[in-house]
Amino acid sequence: MEPYELICSRRRTLALEITPDCRVVVRAPAGASRQQVEAFVAAHASWIETHLARQRLRAQSPPPTAEEIQALKARARQVLPERVAHWSRITGLVPAGVKITAARKRYGSCSGKNSLCFSCFLLNSPPEAVDLVVVHELCHIREKNHGPRFYALLERFLPDWRQRKALLR
Repeated sequence: MEPYELICSRRRTLALEITPDCRVVVRAPAGASRQQVEAFVAAHASWIETHLARQRLRAQSPPPTAEEIQALKARARQVLPERVAHWSRITGLVPAGVKITAARKRYGSCSGKNSLCFSCFLLNSPPEAVDLVVVHELCHIREKNHGPRFYALLERFLPDWRQRKALLR
């Protein structure tokens, strides 16, 4: 079992994180027992190994140059608004606007005013995964959280969303 850092707080669930410097962080409710945490880590051992390997690869490869980022952003400005328009016609969910950034931590977001924001790095993923993120953010126009109604809506438009999620890089 990989060594991990344990952070206890006033949260309700256990969660795993692989940091950019390849540390495994377990976040747990303050009342969680050591046995619960150990069982959680053991149950997610393959996820930890997979994501640690990915992060180690990322840490080895050089960061993209400013020119590479600008080229990726230009490509994203061509591709993503078209994908948003396509899925808006299908879902009936229309954003207030679409913005492209070079965010590293998340591929997409939906503001409280229904404006969508996408990272240009999303285009490093297969088209099926790109469409998942687009539809995911469009669904947030109607459902602002990740509750059961959100996932029911997502599933209505993309019944294979779980397989697509596995394709995200």
